[in-house]
Formats: sequence, structure tokens, C-alpha cells
Amino acid sequence: MQVFRVNDMTCGHCVSTITKAIKATDKDAKVTIDLAQHLVMVEPTEADAQDLTDAIAEAGYTPVSVQATTVVAEPVKTGGCCSRT
Repeated sequence: MQVFRVNDMTCGHCVSTITKAIKATDKDAKVTIDLAQHLVMVEPTEADAQDLTDAIAEAGYTPVSVQATTVVAEPVKTGGCCSRT
């Protein structure tokens, strides 16, 4: 799995653009995006890390490759803003 931090990815349009760019490079790649953490996770079938980096950059973003083991999941929030724990 290739993981990229893309800090300038800020909205759903960005997610769509990056996903399309990756799929244009590797049509069968599995793309998972965590917008809140600015992470793009790709399980490529054909492309290598450089191909994926180039695709994201050519779409207008600044990807930084990160190790999948250094990605820390955000704690899951339960309840609403008014709920008592």
C-alpha cells in the first residue's frame, strides 16, 4: 500500500480529482481517502510510488509519501455534541 499526505486536499472536489488522477494512472487501483487527515491510500495494481506521486502532482496537489505504519487513526467520536458520556 502506498500512503500520501496531501495537505492541500480540502474538499470533496479535491478527493474526486485525486481519485480520477490515480485511476487514470492505474485503473484497477483501490483508492481510499481520509479527507479529515489529508491521507490518500492506494493499493496499486500497475503503478509504482513515483507514478502515483506524479499523477497526484499533475492534478495540482502536493503529495508527500508517508509510511503506512506511521499513519495513526483518529479516535472514533461517539455521541453528539450534547450527549453525556
